[in-house]
Amino acid sequence: MRIIRVICVLLFLSLHVHAQQDLARYVDPLIGTAGHGHTFPGAIVPYGMVQLSPDTRLTGWDGCSGYHYSDSIIYGFSHTHLSGTGISDYGDILLMPTVGEVFFNSLKDGRTDKGYASRFQHRNETARAGFYSVKLDDENILVELTATTRVGMHRYTFPTSDQANIIIDLTHRDKVIDSGLRITGDRTIVGWRRSEAWAKDQIVYFALEFSQPFAAYGVSFEDKVFEGMREARGRSVKS
Repeated sequence: MRIIRVICVLLFLSLHVHAQQDLARYVDPLIGTAGHGHTFPGAIVPYGMVQLSPDTRLTGWDGCSGYHYSDSIIYGFSHTHLSGTGISDYGDILLMPTVGEVFFNSLKDGRTDKGYASRFQHRNETARAGFYSVKLDDENILVELTATTRVGMHRYTFPTSDQANIIIDLTHRDKVIDSGLRITGDRTIVGWRRSEAWAKDQIVYFALEFSQPFAAYGVSFEDKVFEGMREARGRSVKS
């Protein structure tokens, strides 16, 4: 069994948050994720900079939070989300673990077998205050997410026999004005995304640190894959 952990730091200003009280055990983050609730079930602390959550819906009024309980496909796990807004925004800096062949598009012909998205079932999903986990059925990967005031933390448990991949998609959801990333070491990646949705000019910077060194890396830019490339900038950057 191979486990890879990722720490993502997003750079914003934030307020100091006191430690979570025991009353948090009564919180059900899945409340409001069906119907017209517009909420997300992911990991967050009060007034935290990151809202680490699965994305199951890309468009539509009921997909404003990025998640809807009626869905059965997860596109990935992004670091910013809104609840109850009635208008879409955020979904910044999407990560998705996969195995085997690398795909840089989430779906092909609406199917997950030639894309990085995966089917999932609610019986394999857990959500509580500050924690979210789910098993990705297509890849047999266990995903666990938690957050601090400024940092989102991922833990992916992969099957031992397959090549483990982590996709970074900076084109996810919002209209991208500009974006870029740079692979700065054998475990670290930094970058930014400038996008337009409800907020007309939003910029998010990020830094990723992995628990295992990269065996290989590359960049998908303008739908072309460049193996071994360390840096790219534009409107359609993925890695």
